[in-house]
Amino acid sequence: MHTDTNPHDLAVAGILEQLEGALRARDSTGAVQLFESDGYWRDLVLFTWNLKTLEGREQIAAMLAAQLGAVQPITMRIADGEHASEAGGVLQSWITVETGAARGVGFIRIRDGKIWTLLTTMSELKGFEEAKGARRPMGAEHGARTNRSSWLEHREQDARELGYARQPYCVIIGGGQGGIALGARLRQLNVPTIIIEKNARPGDSWRKRYKSLCLHDPVWYDHMPYIPFPDNWPVFTPKDKVGDWLEMYTKVMELNYWGSTSCESASFDEAAGEWTVQVLRDGQAVTLKPKQLVLATGMSGKANMPKFKGMDVFQGEQQHSSQHPGPDAYVGKKVVVIGANNSAHDICAALWEAGVDVTMVQRSSTHIVKSDSLMDLALGDLYSERALAAGMTTAKADLTFASIPYKLLADFQKPVFKAIRERDADFYARLEERGFMLDFGDDDSGLFMKYLRRGSGYYIDVGASELVAEGKIKLKSGVGVQELKSHSIVLSDGTELPADLVVYATGYGSMNGWAADLISPEVANKVGKVWGLGSATTKDPGPWEGEQRNMWKPTQQQALWFHGGNLHQSRHYSQYLSLQLKARMEGLPTPVYGQQQVHHLA
Repeated sequence: MHTDTNPHDLAVAGILEQLEGALRARDSTGAVQLFESDGYWRDLVLFTWNLKTLEGREQIAAMLAAQLGAVQPITMRIADGEHASEAGGVLQSWITVETGAARGVGFIRIRDGKIWTLLTTMSELKGFEEAKGARRPMGAEHGARTNRSSWLEHREQDARELGYARQPYCVIIGGGQGGIALGARLRQLNVPTIIIEKNARPGDSWRKRYKSLCLHDPVWYDHMPYIPFPDNWPVFTPKDKVGDWLEMYTKVMELNYWGSTSCESASFDEAAGEWTVQVLRDGQAVTLKPKQLVLATGMSGKANMPKFKGMDVFQGEQQHSSQHPGPDAYVGKKVVVIGANNSAHDICAALWEAGVDVTMVQRSSTHIVKSDSLMDLALGDLYSERALAAGMTTAKADLTFASIPYKLLADFQKPVFKAIRERDADFYARLEERGFMLDFGDDDSGLFMKYLRRGSGYYIDVGASELVAEGKIKLKSGVGVQELKSHSIVLSDGTELPADLVVYATGYGSMNGWAADLISPEVANKVGKVWGLGSATTKDPGPWEGEQRNMWKPTQQQALWFHGGNLHQSRHYSQYLSLQLKARMEGLPTPVYGQQQVHHLA
């Protein structure tokens, strides 16, 4: 154990020693007595082969009773080079954890001598470590021999043969940042993978969006696996720069990326244990037979087009926000934007800047948070220059965020967003005076919880809210759309707005919708709702799940996985999904504990 005489280290080391002893003795009753009665254990793959949060002693004991035999031997230590710390009566420390099959890292919080929260995560499979550091490949093949192949020839042969002469183990549908991040992880684990993308080039899904689009999350939050952005990268990355980075990344990470390829259908053969995936690659039909299928089609993938009376009568243009090209073609015209979240604000601001007469129609309340307040008060301790200076790394930041069980996260967030609300009180007052309907989530827990629960209903303000507050972006709030006429849109309060263009910034459907389209409605229903925690808040129906539904973990459909989220989630959770896929490819036992039940079909 840790030899340091630091009293915090000794206290944490003592509890880890007791926990390790109980786990090795397969004494689940003894182990749970070390936790608070309502303590938490969040496990990412290491013990459960699932993403699972156990809440309270009863759930922890049930997991241990089921899994302890399969994961021996177990070791737990304070991580090398780390020291425990104490704040507000809570002891905490980084830890390393090993099972028979894998190595992992974790984080522990202790109150009054009992474990309050424990995070355990899988980092690598023993015997299948990534070829990095001391294990990195040589690259050059020294010595003389005939018929030598160069790196380029190997790479070209691999690209030529995979999907034709030999089948990939995994196919990823969707080549945005999610599919690319996962593809990179699988490449490092030697899992033969093809990424299918309908656009021609990596990054096109960003390039094709409205021209003012930038990442609203700061650079420290947005790194891809293995290759972080350089130190001179802008805080908020413009969309075309993101696109170029993804294209470069795909190339240098040696991904088998099939652009200009559409997935036509997919079906699973239970007996053979493999998928048949029909694709059109540059217009040529190709049949792929992977063992695993990942839908990385994005939370913002399946456009939600509303159905309003008179849409067939309207003589102007209509487009979903995902199809909006930007303001240039609409100078001198009248535009109505239906919606009041991120895309709606971005599009309205760009139209106003181009001198376009634009009206935002807000049907329900929106959570607004100023970008600088969010960066300072909500993200600053983990993702900022300040955090880097204090020794925080991206990996540690991701794990710190992951170490807070979702059941507790709202309570951690409420004081942060209360402080933001007080700091920007004048700003919020001016918006409300204009008639804008504001909220901070059903329970005032703010942006991150709203994102995790429903993936919608917010705007990170980078300037458009000021235009709304000043009346430069016109606003109609608390109304719905009654009908469209040939040159106007009629709202539920009887207001008629003349329009040459209507933009539907009405969000996106569940990734489950892609499963229905590409595989079958039956499989989509078998899997159930994708995304959300089951918090019984707006657009996130219960029962409580405690993890993101169906994301990055086994689903009720064998060999079907969902991957995506923001850049932070794509980076962090791609690690756990890649390890689950690698273990299956190598035939390792993967006893899944606590597989998610299906409660909602959509």
